Amino acid sequence: MLLRFAYLAVSHAFAAVRLLPMGDREKDAEILVLRHQIAVLERQLGGDKVTFSPEDRAFLAALLVPLPREFLRRLRLLVCPDTVLRWHRDLMRRRQVRTCRPKRPGCPPTVRSIRLLILRLVRENPSWGYRRVHGELAALGIKVAASTVWEVLRAEGIDPAPDRGATTWADFLRAQADALLACDFIETVTLTGQRQYVLAVIEHATRRVRILGTTAHPTASWVTQAARNLIMDLEDAGATVRYLIRDRDAKFPALFDQILADAGIQIVLTGVRMPRMNSLMERWVQTCRHELLDRTLIWNESHLRRGLREFEQHYNDHRPHQAMGQAAPLRAVPEPVEPGQIIHLNIRRRDRLGGVIHEYRHAA
Repeated sequence: MLLRFAYLAVSHAFAAVRLLPMGDREKDAEILVLRHQIAVLERQLGGDKVTFSPEDRAFLAALLVPLPREFLRRLRLLVCPDTVLRWHRDLMRRRQVRTCRPKRPGCPPTVRSIRLLILRLVRENPSWGYRRVHGELAALGIKVAASTVWEVLRAEGIDPAPDRGATTWADFLRAQADALLACDFIETVTLTGQRQYVLAVIEHATRRVRILGTTAHPTASWVTQAARNLIMDLEDAGATVRYLIRDRDAKFPALFDQILADAGIQIVLTGVRMPRMNSLMERWVQTCRHELLDRTLIWNESHLRRGLREFEQHYNDHRPHQAMGQAAPLRAVPEPVEPGQIIHLNIRRRDRLGGVIHEYRHAA
């Protein structure tokens, strides 16, 4: 519309310049020609209503409104003067709408810090609905409406009032991490072709691993003896365990569960073909295969025990864990190195299993 309007304005400006050297006689003749063309146009339309484009209306309104109304009535126009004035009013109204936007209606937006606090409360307390979050904010002296909490949660795609009566598997693991153990069997083959079975246990809270033993024949008596050894080891370490997660492997006899139950440890079985329900143990099995078993030629059972013992010490005493802030299960994160020591670092390497595993420490 603006380009069309500019084009009409420029073209008619040049037409006006062309009229300057013309005399009154020439101008009267041109006016008569234009009046005749308008009359011919009216006869061709057959009395139907003429439709003007927005550009035509804007140009005629800008050209004719400054003139007196009496003069407009004497002009022979296709529309009446009141229509031209209405076009002008509509043009000015649209201009005011574009330049003077109304203020945003409604309440002001919620402060960003309050929004983050609401999301934090819901993230740390999955069972809370918007009413419970609103009450906690009131206890903190933060005055917001319950509907505001509702809108914040809805905007983030969180159900404000969910049905959280049932405890999910992830919630169970997080709530009972300090009292959880997980165990599983690992299979490997020696160079002689003999299949070996390794029984290992991991603590959910500390990520500490205990390798209970290796055998080529995981009989019921061997597995139950491993359970007794585990209980004695936990008592010596002063660990309080309430649950042990395992799969439905047939190598676990009923006596295995009974021995643990007598010690106050409840067995939690994973679903059929659902390794994610024992994810920490499965992740350790992958680490053990990737860092030890897949990189070592195992000669016999004795060689396997020695390699697993070295890997267990490395895993518990040195290997950092992301979930624990880069600390090892039995070693805290050391203090940061002083700025003066960073310039001259003296790092020593210790090899385990002939260089299969490397450990790095500061020189004494």
